[in-house]
Amino acid sequence: MGAGELGVIAGILIPLGFFTMIFGIVYLNKREKLSMIERGMDPRSYKPQSAPYQNLKWGLLLIGSGIGLFLAFILDHSVFSNMDDETFFLYIALIAIFGGAGLFLSYRIEKKEVLDKEDATLQK
Repeated sequence: MGAGELGVIAGILIPLGFFTMIFGIVYLNKREKLSMIERGMDPRSYKPQSAPYQNLKWGLLLIGSGIGLFLAFILDHSVFSNMDDETFFLYIALIAIFGGAGLFLSYRIEKKEVLDKEDATLQK
C-alpha cells in the first residue's frame, strides 16, 4: 500500500470517525435526558456530583510522578552512567511506583478525613 492510498483512506476514515464520535455523544446525551424525564427528574436541574478530593488526588499523583522521574534521572546519570539506552524501564518503573505511592497517600488522607467527619457527627 503506497502513501497515496493511505492518504485517501485516512482522508475518508478521519472525518467519518469524527462524525461518528459527535453523533454518539449527542445521541447518548439525549437518551440520558429522556430517561431522566421518564423517571420524573428535571434534566435542567441535574448537576454532576462533585469530587471534593479530586485536586488532592491529581496533585499527589503528579508530585509522585515528578519525584520518580527526578530520581530516575539522578540514578541514570550517577549509578547507571555506563549503560547507554538500557535505563528506559528504570524511568517507567520509578514514575509508576512514585505515582502509585502518591495515589495511596491520597487514599489515606481521604479515608482519614472521612473517618474524622464520621467521628465528629457521632460525638454530637
